[in-house]
Amino acid sequence: MRHGRRVPKLGKPADQRRALLRALTTELIRHGRITTTKVRAKAVRSEAERIITLAKDGSLAARRQALGYVYDKKLVHALFENVSDRYGDREGGYTRIFRTVNRRGDNAEMAIIELT
Repeated sequence: MRHGRRVPKLGKPADQRRALLRALTTELIRHGRITTTKVRAKAVRSEAERIITLAKDGSLAARRQALGYVYDKKLVHALFENVSDRYGDREGGYTRIFRTVNRRGDNAEMAIIELT
């Protein structure tokens, strides 16, 4: 049963899964677009949207929460400066996921996740 299970386990222990999602979220915010598996893209979507919502809030507490999650301090400051003009009038849906061709080695479903 999947009751209460928001994020897939991704075949990793909890600490490795958290580190993976933090790294993918940091790179998504840095580059604006990353290519990963479809399951990982769906898992990182909620984390990225949560960080962008914190940046829209702009308070000191929200900044500290974002600094505790995203690996790059300068990236967080840049996100908090630029998010209001980019996502100010939007209530969510900051990311988009496109499916691409399956990976050659293990036929895993691949996807591109990008910030809109």
